[in-house]
Amino acid sequence: MKHIDISELNAHCEDYIDKDVVICGWVKSVRNSKQTCFIDFNDGTGMKNVQIVVDKSEGTDESWTKFSIGTALMIKGKAVASFNEKQRFEIKPEQITVLGACPEDYPLQKKATSLEFLRTVPHLRARTNTFNAMFRLRSKLAYAIHEFFQTNNFTYVHTPLITGSDCEGAGEVFRVTTQPANAVYPTEDEYFAEDFFKRRAGLTVSGQLEGETMAMALSKIYTFGPTFRAELSYTARHAAEFWQIEPEVAFADLDDIIELATNMIKYITNYVLVNCPEEIAFFEQFYEKGLTAKLRNIVDSEFAVIDYSEAIDLLVKSGREFSYPVEWGLDLQTEHERYLTDEVFRRPVFVINYPKDIKAFYMKQNPDGKTVAATDLLVPGVGEIIGASQREDDYDKLYAVMTERGMTMDDYKYYLDLRKFGTAPHAGYGLGFERMLMYITGIGNIRDTIAYPRTAGYLA
Repeated sequence: MKHIDISELNAHCEDYIDKDVVICGWVKSVRNSKQTCFIDFNDGTGMKNVQIVVDKSEGTDESWTKFSIGTALMIKGKAVASFNEKQRFEIKPEQITVLGACPEDYPLQKKATSLEFLRTVPHLRARTNTFNAMFRLRSKLAYAIHEFFQTNNFTYVHTPLITGSDCEGAGEVFRVTTQPANAVYPTEDEYFAEDFFKRRAGLTVSGQLEGETMAMALSKIYTFGPTFRAELSYTARHAAEFWQIEPEVAFADLDDIIELATNMIKYITNYVLVNCPEEIAFFEQFYEKGLTAKLRNIVDSEFAVIDYSEAIDLLVKSGREFSYPVEWGLDLQTEHERYLTDEVFRRPVFVINYPKDIKAFYMKQNPDGKTVAATDLLVPGVGEIIGASQREDDYDKLYAVMTERGMTMDDYKYYLDLRKFGTAPHAGYGLGFERMLMYITGIGNIRDTIAYPRTAGYLA
């Protein structure tokens, strides 16, 4: 059915005044007075509703004043200039067709729209203002990421979702099998002999290792896709399925990858400021006061860089009583990260040169033998959103670390081969897409940044 998007109508209403238009969408609210019925109407293409004004004195169909919230309609009518100062035009309907009725038990009533409640109806929550704005902004942010890398000569590659290796070496992998739940075999080898891939397989925790193979041929690549972690974590920042952006760059060191990450964060933040002003204004009004200023500060400020050892000293000397211990050799927890970003630097900060024992096997060892050329980007209000490193390109050092950690070399033969056949210094990072959305919108829970959140114990 041919119709005009309501976002187009709102953006260029002067082109439609006194003209016939056809719009489709859902009823957001109905307000009746003695002579007039006002229907707020939206199709999800933008934040602004359009107002349908039904004049009861003209003998219109009485049913036009009794639509329930959520009803899907097609409205044919005329766009006319409005006498209301808060809107430039309204629609005077000439024909209203019900496309989908909505009964009284429709869950999205004003009394039941908390974020917690809406997670119980993920199939409907996109119709609310919060999630309507979130998913449009999510789309724009994804576009900005692709645009940044494409205009900087990166090649977009698609890495496998099913893999035989665990990138992080942590074992937090969802297993993939075709064996029945009651399958019992005398040995593991016999079990896998009957399985689909004939070996252990799981959902990817990262596309990095395969991305590195592509960077060794194409120089600059990026991946952007879903990743999976079987972590029994119930925090507001963790999900079992999430999206990552992972560039890999040949002929690059840690300084180069920090510069790339900085430029990308500034670019995509500025993009949504320019292209999603209504959504940003909405999130600032209802979720984080001062959001626009915070995002503008990201674009305009210089990111701080601090050595891990210096960060530990700052935390120790802060006088704060943290819930988790602070000492050299331990990883930074969210409370430590928030102290550094929110109170010390008040801007994003790269923490560099972490102890090698708390970082992944593939990170480049520094000359001191104790640390690796790794960095995490911490941002105010969230904590870590990027993990980056220069990758170890020395075959012997990489092999030694993998041996120390008891890794199965057969699973990583291809990865070691990269260090044999024309190796080169290279670096990369991973950006958690949903965590970036949390930061940009002020939404406090990762479950509210993705259409169908998957977390421990929850599969809607």
